[in-house]
Amino acid sequence: MRIALAQMNSCLGDFQANRDKILQLARDAAEKRCDLVVFPELSTLGYHPFDLMERPSVIEQQKTIIDDLTKNLPKEIHCLVGAVTLNNGKGKPYFNSALLIHEGEIKKTFSKELLPVYDVFDDSRHFSPGDMSRNHFEINGKSVQVLICEDMWGWDELHERNPILELKPSNIDFVVNLSASPFTMDKRQQRLKHAQSTAHLLEAPLAYVNMVGAQDELIYDGGSFAIDSKGELLAQSAYYVEDLNVIDYNERVGGHREMPRDNTAFLHQALVLGVRDFIQKIGMKKAHIGLSGGIDSALVACLVADAIGPQNLTTVAMPTQFNQPMSLELAKNLAKNLGCHFYELPIQESYETLVKTFETCFGAKEFSLMNENMQSRLRGLFLMAFSNREGSLLINTSNKSEFAAGYSTLYGDMCGGLAPIGDLLKHQIYELSRYYNKERELIPEGIIQREPSAELNYDQKDSDSLPDYDELDEVVEKLVNRRQKAENKTEEWVLNRLYWSEFKRWQSPPILKVSDHAFGQGRRMPIAHKARS
Repeated sequence: MRIALAQMNSCLGDFQANRDKILQLARDAAEKRCDLVVFPELSTLGYHPFDLMERPSVIEQQKTIIDDLTKNLPKEIHCLVGAVTLNNGKGKPYFNSALLIHEGEIKKTFSKELLPVYDVFDDSRHFSPGDMSRNHFEINGKSVQVLICEDMWGWDELHERNPILELKPSNIDFVVNLSASPFTMDKRQQRLKHAQSTAHLLEAPLAYVNMVGAQDELIYDGGSFAIDSKGELLAQSAYYVEDLNVIDYNERVGGHREMPRDNTAFLHQALVLGVRDFIQKIGMKKAHIGLSGGIDSALVACLVADAIGPQNLTTVAMPTQFNQPMSLELAKNLAKNLGCHFYELPIQESYETLVKTFETCFGAKEFSLMNENMQSRLRGLFLMAFSNREGSLLINTSNKSEFAAGYSTLYGDMCGGLAPIGDLLKHQIYELSRYYNKERELIPEGIIQREPSAELNYDQKDSDSLPDYDELDEVVEKLVNRRQKAENKTEEWVLNRLYWSEFKRWQSPPILKVSDHAFGQGRRMPIAHKARS
């Protein structure tokens, strides 16, 4: 048995591009004399479609592409392709399926049984469950069991039953899994663990094919693999890029791609992929950010430059009387190091005019939070104006620690179309910044060493309003990521701020998800409630 793992980047709703990739990968697999080529979950449509499923025209377009694939896929190879299929019985209108295409026909259809309804997933909103016990076929006299993504995750505590336990090992020679499994820092170990548990129980080798690419907040890191019946790794596909990996189970030979060096490298490549695919898949080519001379905007500038090229990135510094001269110099130096465009747009005069206009109507008061937020919102105004005029996407620079504490300004520093570091704690910002400086000083050391400040008032420091970032990170990790109880004054303060500022996060840009519990579409916390301690 020779199996090809066709790790591809499907673009949601771009049926023609997805069709072309599937055809090319299948032809390459056929040329390599493979018996079977396996594609990721929903590879024809893209993942996750969410409420695009409410548009019948989308499913009709998919049918046209499937008909085309059925006619044009190489006749000599078996192809497992992910697709939405109709449910003509009771329940939700669709199945999340895998189509077995061979010799110009759809030979069999297999549907996902375990439908995740946690975190970012809500599969049962549109899909009905299939029956895993029917999801098998024969090839070369061997019986192949088909699993679709979550079907392999019944081992964890989120599921009341594990359908894999109900399968008969004696009836199974191979297992294949079509997945669209989003990246988190711990996910690759979890996938391998569940795959090994499945292979051990079913006494059969397993091939796991994961989607690569990004869709909105979700990053699909690829990393497809194959193991033998004892769980030993036979093949490892690349992370973060498309890959066709062939495993010959008779010879126990498969491709082993180079892996990122460490967790920081995994995180860096995930964020770059997330930024690149978001910008490209919404049809834009250019991006810009407000470059303050602080570490958050510096890291975002590096990520965006890596994602789309520095020639497509514009950075804008917008100083007032409260900004130290060093901030502007550091921002200029970073832009020069990156090779991106840089503009200095002072906003002091605009700020003074704004305050005067406001006070003429409502009367003057002492300098306050209102004045600080006016500066932030002026910056947001100018950055959004640049977006309108230049057709450029504004990238947000807020981090998770500040989001959690509500230390952000709506319509100011929260402006933007994407928040690449919105799921990163402050210590991760520093780790990635040092990662960028491993070979040369790309980010000026002065940015990394200086004390964080919003610079909206004289001698302002973040520590004037927040706990020390090391302490704040630990609290956010405990309260948000692990959902544990607040047990001291600092934790109670952060929890109260977390509850109070929920309305802000409802209005934040999409946040690239890299943790098990990110702010964004997977976190459904109400705004109006009395459950605050």
